Amino acid sequence: MRLLVVGAGGHLGGEVCRQAVRAGWAVVGTFHREPGSVPGVQWERLDIRDRIAVSDVVEAAGATAVVNTVASFSEWAVTAVGAGHVAAAAAAVGTRLVHVSSDAVHGGRLDSYADDELPTPIFEYGAAKAAAETAVHLVDPAAAIVRTSLIIGDAESRQVRLCLDLLTGRLPGALFSDEIRCPMAVEDLAAATLELAASDYAGLLNVAGPDAVSRVELGELVAARYGLDPAIMPVSTIADSGQVRPGQVRLDSSRAAGLLRIPLRGVRELLGGGSRPLS
Repeated sequence: MRLLVVGAGGHLGGEVCRQAVRAGWAVVGTFHREPGSVPGVQWERLDIRDRIAVSDVVEAAGATAVVNTVASFSEWAVTAVGAGHVAAAAAAVGTRLVHVSSDAVHGGRLDSYADDELPTPIFEYGAAKAAAETAVHLVDPAAAIVRTSLIIGDAESRQVRLCLDLLTGRLPGALFSDEIRCPMAVEDLAAATLELAASDYAGLLNVAGPDAVSRVELGELVAARYGLDPAIMPVSTIADSGQVRPGQVRLDSSRAAGLLRIPLRGVRELLGGGSRPLS
């Protein structure tokens, strides 16, 4: 089994590589600026915006499966166009593709979102992720498209680091009390992604944690985890911030819970008292 991880230098991509190497996969990982530090990975520099370069890397990798974890909050060509390049390259050589998407494709509502619901993005990143999904589905209908939520890891992971930086005053800003998500452990998401890479599941699949919490509640859990006072967390709302972003986005991951062997742990289990350390 040979795996190509596109975006292996990132948080999720690095964890996919670690678990794949441990499971006995031969792993090729791509990076844009700096290679990751996962031992046993063959590193390849790649600009996902370059269609010919993507095609060359995918063909040369000779992979059984490709996992695309790349996303940019600020660059459409990386998130949307790049995803199409990866899908086209994987389809051209008949390689299994797992594409990681986001709950940002939804506009927000009180009810939870099922796996197959059409995107309703209200901001640029969500629109880019929705365009990426469309490209992947049209080019490679056999691909698995994983919609996930906030990815939680150790103190250096992006979401946890944001909470800690706000709590300690290293970063200005606030967490929103009216922004609801279903955080997912990076190690659980990586395991689910690898399981899907070895399967023939096609189409959309929600893979997120069972706990729907606000950004503020997540910050309070992080504070308690690292011995900080939750009361010092700066709090605001989306409306007060003047930003346009989804409010309440709950992913119904019941299909994934029944399909996958990996349990989908909630953020309270991950960050609450007595939970094991995050990777």
